Amino acid sequence: MDPIAAPEKAGHGPQLSGHDPSLRSGFLQRAPASLTPARRLNFRYNPAMTTRPLSQKTVLVTGGAKRLGRAIALAAADAGARVAISYLNSAREARTLVAELANRDVEALAVRCDVTDEINVREMVKEVVSELGGIDVLVNNAANYETAEFEKITVAQWDAIFATNTRGPFLVSREALPYLRKSKGRIVHMGSLGGLRPWATHAHYCSSKAALHMLTQVMAKALAPEIAVNAVAPGMIDLGERSAAAFMARMKKQTPMRRNGVASDITAAVMFFATAPHFITGQVLAVDGGLGL
Repeated sequence: MDPIAAPEKAGHGPQLSGHDPSLRSGFLQRAPASLTPARRLNFRYNPAMTTRPLSQKTVLVTGGAKRLGRAIALAAADAGARVAISYLNSAREARTLVAELANRDVEALAVRCDVTDEINVREMVKEVVSELGGIDVLVNNAANYETAEFEKITVAQWDAIFATNTRGPFLVSREALPYLRKSKGRIVHMGSLGGLRPWATHAHYCSSKAALHMLTQVMAKALAPEIAVNAVAPGMIDLGERSAAAFMARMKKQTPMRRNGVASDITAAVMFFATAPHFITGQVLAVDGGLGL
């Protein structure tokens, strides 16, 4: 069971060749020209605002085809952004999401990418910039999650989870750097309560997320003043999965706020960092209902 509603897994198969050319035309969609101003208003991130805060900006969400990544992509579209997502093994979900994003009156793109592979990442970033004109906000969401007893963790398991959860955000951030510097952009890493508190049966996962939190702070110093870098660390996020119902019921009782988190709790935190003053950087925000206290 994934206690933090981990984003779409990045996978560790053979090298990929970037996006799937046979699906490309269906994976890039322009906003429908037929949408009226009144209909556009219905999809604003905050209906009380006179403008959408991410209008004319491009948001890239890795591992964005499903679960929290999907929710973040939709929130970015509701805020007016052009949205690009990467996916690995979720082509059907990616296609569906791109169509849904386009219906929110924004341009949307999905690119197949293994975030652990340097060449793959480079091709993906170039594709996003070529199609959508740049990158203003990068959300490093793709991650792997695994439960394992400490003495049973193999070197291959340890390396694989670090490759996705720590190397992946490093690689995507590095390749996106020129475009983020140009736009004075923002990077949001998806960390974890497991990177802030030790979970006995998740040594490799917790260590990889703790490393990502440190990477957040290092990057905040290294990339200032052009780029703000922050992280969101989800606690127990209930995405309505039946297989998780019993576990979530137990965790609800242990959480001071007496409920588990939902996707909108996480998207609100990500949208905060995506639109907050540039002066806010180097922060790791736990969104856990007080569970980590």
